Amino acid sequence: MRSGLFIPADNERKLQKAPDCGADVVIFDLEDSVHNERKQIAREMLADYLKSVDRSPGTPQLYVRVNALDSGLAGLDLDAVLSAGPDGIVQPKAQDGSCVKTLSTMMTRLRREGAIAGTMPKIMVIATETPLSLFHLHTYGGVCDHLHAMTWGAEDLSAELGATTNRDEHGAHTGPYQLARSLCLAGAVAAGLQPIDTVYPDFRNLEGLRKEAQDAARDGFTGKAAIHPAQVAIINEIFTPSNEDVEKARAVIQAFDAAPQAGVVNIDGEMFDIPHLARAKRLLARVPGGED
Repeated sequence: MRSGLFIPADNERKLQKAPDCGADVVIFDLEDSVHNERKQIAREMLADYLKSVDRSPGTPQLYVRVNALDSGLAGLDLDAVLSAGPDGIVQPKAQDGSCVKTLSTMMTRLRREGAIAGTMPKIMVIATETPLSLFHLHTYGGVCDHLHAMTWGAEDLSAELGATTNRDEHGAHTGPYQLARSLCLAGAVAAGLQPIDTVYPDFRNLEGLRKEAQDAARDGFTGKAAIHPAQVAIINEIFTPSNEDVEKARAVIQAFDAAPQAGVVNIDGEMFDIPHLARAKRLLARVPGGED
């Protein structure tokens, strides 16, 4: 998953365009972008859509962002959409790993009742949207088998903190949100989850998006969320390992394979140690056929 595009679940025009957006994952939103009075309409529209849309290879995976557990609406969301076969569920405003476990338990119950056919949907958690959540980023490891990704959010967090903005005059996140970003990255990797960077709201500023995506990829994120189709191509480009990076990673692995007892290898006058080997393996794991 390089790119995940958020789409309001009650917008029929955007629903119909979703298969052609180019994103790896489309995230149909039942939470923030849907007014309370339209929640049930959105559930019904989305369930019908998921049952009818083309799901052939090469089309995006289809996720659903449900409402937060403490809203009292998450159960209604799951009841409405799980039988339509989404590929994944996005859980917002999680306080800690126990919230994901609760969501997983709800999904398991519905599966026993026949509401889920086939594979259990994956879960991606949004883990930094409340102040309390920042103190629990270490709690997500092993909470359920189908939790696979973690992302973070600055908009809800800034509202909770009472901030006037979460970005400075240059468009970069201010200190509290840089902290949330770093904790998400560390928490995801510690739990064995894919770290996904948050959205870049200024969808007309594609250069700003490119810079933020490049910074995220540099630091270890392996994907980024989007709020507009125009952002998808740039995100996919940034989070697809380049041919040069792939060749370098393969050279590092081959050098260590040739010297299995070595802690350091020399490649064209440059020294590479065990952390470089681990980094090379992680990069190749993101390339089709790279694991071989």
